[in-house]
Amino acid sequence: MKNRRLVCPLAVVSALTLAGCGLLPGGSQTRTVNLWLMRDSVSDDFLQRFTEAYEAEHDDIELEVTVQEWTGIGKKVTEAITGEGGPDIIEVGNTQVAQYADTDKLYDLTLESVRDLGSEDWLPGLAEPGSIDGAQYGIPWYAANRIVIYNKDLFAAAGVKPPKSRDEWLDDTAKLNDGGTQGIYLAGQDWYTLSGFIWEEGGDLAVDKGGAWAGALDSPAALRGMDFYKRLQALGDGPKNADEQTPPQAEVFAKGDVAQMIAAPSAIAAITKANPELKDKLGFFPIPGKKAGQPCAVFTGGSDLIIPENAPDRAAALDVVKALAGEKWQGELARAMNYVPNKKTLAPLVAGQEATATMAVGAARGRATPNSPKWADVEADNPIKPYMSAVLSGEDPAQAARDASEKITDALGE
Repeated sequence: MKNRRLVCPLAVVSALTLAGCGLLPGGSQTRTVNLWLMRDSVSDDFLQRFTEAYEAEHDDIELEVTVQEWTGIGKKVTEAITGEGGPDIIEVGNTQVAQYADTDKLYDLTLESVRDLGSEDWLPGLAEPGSIDGAQYGIPWYAANRIVIYNKDLFAAAGVKPPKSRDEWLDDTAKLNDGGTQGIYLAGQDWYTLSGFIWEEGGDLAVDKGGAWAGALDSPAALRGMDFYKRLQALGDGPKNADEQTPPQAEVFAKGDVAQMIAAPSAIAAITKANPELKDKLGFFPIPGKKAGQPCAVFTGGSDLIIPENAPDRAAALDVVKALAGEKWQGELARAMNYVPNKKTLAPLVAGQEATATMAVGAARGRATPNSPKWADVEADNPIKPYMSAVLSGEDPAQAARDASEKITDALGE
C-alpha cells in the first residue's frame, strides 16, 4: 500500500518530490492521475480511505489531488482544459458543465455512461446539466437540495403534521402563522425555491428556441409558480427585498418562533449552533408537490466529474471516475458528507440519516438551471431577484415577469 496520503490527504503533492524523499515506490512504472477537487467537497478521512483503497487495488496508479477554491474557478478550469495538458479529472458544479463543454475541450463520456455507469438511473438534476446536445460530458458525483425543516414543538402546539400536498401545506402554514409564531420564514428573493415551484407548474426560467435561449418567467406556468410563492411567503415575516442570506435564515429560525423554513440540511448545524436547545426538536419533510404524496420539483445542486480532452492519462482517469461514481464509494461519500448519492436506486444508502434521506426523496424530482453555457451571466446580475421583490410588493406580475424575461434573454444572447 502506498503511504503518502497518510501524511497530507488534502494537499497538492508532487510525485517528483515524494520520489526524492524515498516515499514513492515503483519509480517510472507508476502512472499518476491528477484530480482537482473543490474545497470542502469531501472530508480528509474520505479522501484518505478512497486513495488508499484505490491505490492498493491498482499498483501502477497514484492519485494526486489538488484542492481548488470556488472563487475564480471558472477561469482556472477553462485555462486548464484549453491548455497543453491539464488535470486528468476535474470536479465542477453540475450547472457549470455547459460552459466548459462549450469550449469543445471535454471528453465525450456517453459510451461509458451507458455501458459502465448505469446512466439511466442517475438523478436528473445532476445528469441533465452534464448532457449537451445528446452527449454526456459530466458524470454525476453527488447532490444536495432543499427540504422543509420544521420545529416539532410548534407543529404539535398547532395540531398539524407534515403535509402531503401543496394545498395542505398552505392550510397548515396558515394555522401555524398565529400569535407570535411565523408560519414559515421565506425570504422574498429565494429564487432557487421559486424555481422548484415554477418547474412544478410545468414552466421554466428560460427555454431553448432552436439554439437561441429566451427568458420564460412570463409564461402562464411560471406565473402560477410565482403566485404560489407569494401566497406561501405571506404566511411569515420574511423580507420581500432580500434573499435567504440577508439575514441568514438559519439564525432567524434558531430564535424558536419560526415554524418552518426551506433549506438544505447543511443549515441544521447553523441552527443548532445558534440554539442548541433545538437539536432534538427539528423535523424534516420534502417540499410538498401539487399531487398528494409526490414531492415538489426542486433545484439540485452538487457536482459532476469531467475529463478534459487534454487529460495526460485518459484511460486511467476513466477508471478513477468509475470508482468514484460507483455504488461502493457513492455510499461512502453520501454517509460521510450527508450528500444524496448520484442514483435514485442508491437512496437507501442514507436511510439512517433522517434529513439526508428526506433530501433524497426530493432529489428524485430534481432539476437544474437552464443548460445554457451563458447561464452564469444571468446569475451575475440576477434579474429574477428584483422580479420576485416587485411581485411581492404588489406590482403587476405579468409586466414584472416580461421585464425580467427580457433581461434573461439579453444575458443569454450576449
